[in-house]
Amino acid sequence: MNFKTIFKSLKNKEMRRRVIAVVSILVAYRILAHVPVPLGDATTFKQAVDNLINSTDLGGFLNLISGGGLTNFSIILVGLSPYITSSIVMQLLTKAIPRMEELNNDGETGRRKIAQWTRMLTVPLAIMQSFAYVYILFQEVLASNTATAITLTSYDWAIAVTAMTAGSVLLMWLGELITEQGIGNGISTVILCSIISGLPTTLAAVGQQLFDTSAGSLSLFGWLNIPVNPTWFLITCGIVLGIIIVLYFIVKINEAQRIITINYAKRVRGNSAYGGIKSVMPIKLIAAGVIPVIFAVAFLSLPAFVGQIILRDDPNSSIAQNLVSWFSAPNANNFTELTAESFIYPVMYFILVVVFTYFYTSIIFNAQEISENLQKQGGFIEGVRPGHETEKYFKRTVNRLNLFGALALGLIAMLPYIADYIFIMTLGRPLGLAISGTGLLIIVTVAIENLRQINSRALMVTYDDYRE
Repeated sequence: MNFKTIFKSLKNKEMRRRVIAVVSILVAYRILAHVPVPLGDATTFKQAVDNLINSTDLGGFLNLISGGGLTNFSIILVGLSPYITSSIVMQLLTKAIPRMEELNNDGETGRRKIAQWTRMLTVPLAIMQSFAYVYILFQEVLASNTATAITLTSYDWAIAVTAMTAGSVLLMWLGELITEQGIGNGISTVILCSIISGLPTTLAAVGQQLFDTSAGSLSLFGWLNIPVNPTWFLITCGIVLGIIIVLYFIVKINEAQRIITINYAKRVRGNSAYGGIKSVMPIKLIAAGVIPVIFAVAFLSLPAFVGQIILRDDPNSSIAQNLVSWFSAPNANNFTELTAESFIYPVMYFILVVVFTYFYTSIIFNAQEISENLQKQGGFIEGVRPGHETEKYFKRTVNRLNLFGALALGLIAMLPYIADYIFIMTLGRPLGLAISGTGLLIIVTVAIENLRQINSRALMVTYDDYRE
């Protein structure tokens, strides 16, 4: 990554315009995150949202990718989850329906049509999720003791659902506007901005504990005489060191890839010879990205959600109590000591991340199609026969990469729980960091990809300087 070229490109008027446009869109997005949904008493619903986030891992994850839209009870409360769900559904349908697969292979025109269908599918999904959010939050308000008689009219439902659906579609549009600027994927950039927006809250919480000297103090710098809490000073140093190590590990596994050399047979047509060259095919260690984590969170949150609904009708239901206890993500509000049940959710989470990594990779990496295309182009792998043997070679290679990649992705997803268990054994309570291992993975992946696109754009606008 040539940062010198990137800074030099900012002298170009067109490059500055693109950067300013992206920054302006992100500022508009952060403003939208503080526009409340026109539904009843905002304070009451905000408290219900806090209860929802603390009670389920899915709530916390959705709040993460909506940039605090859940916590603020804003019109972008639904966030990008309808668009992400729509994109995943369209990817699955493209592989399952031959007609859509042909359309996807038709080139830019076919891909644009599939992208249009993805946007169209986002709207009904956003409407359904908006209805679900309003219903769940209303039930949460009724179950709490902070409100008495609250009723929602049909007008209230229509206004709230319309505002939340419009916020989700507007967020999708802002993401596509960023993509059009050519310096990063818009949807990924919005999610990155969402995650980073939670850092000040985390830093404030850690700083409050660090400078709380009621239980003792330590002068951090003698000449400045800054008193800090000795215990939290060590904890802060450990957190910073741990984040640096984790970031290094994430960058390495995100960039890790297997390079396969492809040879092309030499062909003679008339007096001209073609081929006889070598090329490479990189296969990423974690080709599925963070999609397996999203699948795992959604799958694990369903039993706990069902259990909570049953408990509202029958508080004494043992089945519902077990569902909530077993499938609720451990956090500072629902566990303060280690028991056998404390390990059920993390273990299931790890297993599902591994399983979904294999599942999603098998969808996006079609070994049969790749081997057939290579055979048509006269390409082959040295020591491997074209056709079926090449297909078996690709499957074997991807499965081996998936074994380590899935375990690494599962370990990253487990990091917040491992950290909380360590703090329970040392401090008697979990730390509850806002940025999880999954959040760090998203930050690293998106940041590296955006830097690559910015670097490519910078090389384009400064090409004349290098040519001279």
